[in-house]
Amino acid sequence: MTTGPDDNGFWLYDLRVETVIGDRTPVCRHVEGESFRVEGELLIFDQGQKVSMYALAALLPLLPAKQRPTAPADWMSTDAEIDCPDPHCGGRFRILRGEKRWFSHAETTGLPEARDTPYWLKEQESPSG
Repeated sequence: MTTGPDDNGFWLYDLRVETVIGDRTPVCRHVEGESFRVEGELLIFDQGQKVSMYALAALLPLLPAKQRPTAPADWMSTDAEIDCPDPHCGGRFRILRGEKRWFSHAETTGLPEARDTPYWLKEQESPSG
C-alpha cells in the first residue's frame, strides 16, 4: 500500500512479546519463550501459547506506546524488557518491534463522519486476505 501526505493515516510497529526469565526464579507461571504478537489492535496467540492475565494487565498499557514510532533515545525505543508485576517474581517480558504497518484513519476510527470500511473487512474482501 502506498502512502503520501494526503493519506491521513499512521504507522504502527508489529510487536512480539516473549517471556524471558530474569536472574531470579519466577513464582508466577512464566515459561521461557512463550509469546504472542501484536498487530494493530490485535493480540495474536499461537496455539498453546499462554500468558498470565495479571502480567498481561500490566503489559497492556505499554503496548500501544511501544507500537508508535519514537525518537531513537526515547526509552520506548531503547528499553525492551518489562518485569512481571509480582515483586517476588523473576519473570520478564521482552517487547520486540517488528515491521511497521500502515493504518488509514478512516478504516480505524469510530467517528461516523470519518468512517470508511473497517480494515479487517477490507482484508476479507481482498483476494490475498
